[in-house]
Amino acid sequence: MSVKLLHNTPLWIADKAIGKCWDKPTPDVEVKEPWNEYTAFARLAPGCNVERMERVANKNKHASTIEHLNYTFDITMSRACLQEWSRHRMTSLSVKSSRYTLKELKDEEPFADYVCDEDGDYEYEVVEGGSERAKKYLVFTDDDLVNEASVFNLEELRKLISLGIANDKAKYCLPECYKTSMVWTVNARSLQNFLALRTSKAALWEIRDIAYAVYYALPKSHRFLFADSVN
Repeated sequence: MSVKLLHNTPLWIADKAIGKCWDKPTPDVEVKEPWNEYTAFARLAPGCNVERMERVANKNKHASTIEHLNYTFDITMSRACLQEWSRHRMTSLSVKSSRYTLKELKDEEPFADYVCDEDGDYEYEVVEGGSERAKKYLVFTDDDLVNEASVFNLEELRKLISLGIANDKAKYCLPECYKTSMVWTVNARSLQNFLALRTSKAALWEIRDIAYAVYYALPKSHRFLFADSVN
């Protein structure tokens, strides 16, 4: 799992939108007295009335005004997590394509193989170093049996790719834990909803971890908009 903020809209854009509604633009002056630990960083954003932004967008729920703030992230996750992510529709995402990228497995050494035991029976086992190499492609859980089964699945996928099976067919045996990545753009209002749902203890553990990472990847001067959304 990895999260990197690529770009964000400056706060003054939302402040201008709020001022437009009441025809009360913020004077172009630096914020002198920050009123909490988050807005202390907003002193770096001249001309922003962060107290008004907090009141209008969060307290009064006039959240359409912060839809003008957009955030773009580069995020790595499992395909299982991507399914959860797809339920957040008011966002834009461009995802790594399995049609074009499964060739990354073509030159890999086997991750697992059949080994003959003392009784002459063959068992499928992860080869030495196979699990560590598999972590390049898989998101591991805290369950060793699940992780071992995932490595076995990865090996079957590797075999198909090495045999020249087309990616569009081979991808049907992709394990859910196979890593993918995306560029994700979301506006501040939708991000509040995402954080409220996905930092919940009821959320899938992986998307919960990523949701927290998304929050902490935000500029400190913007976090006052989202602090109440984080569980």
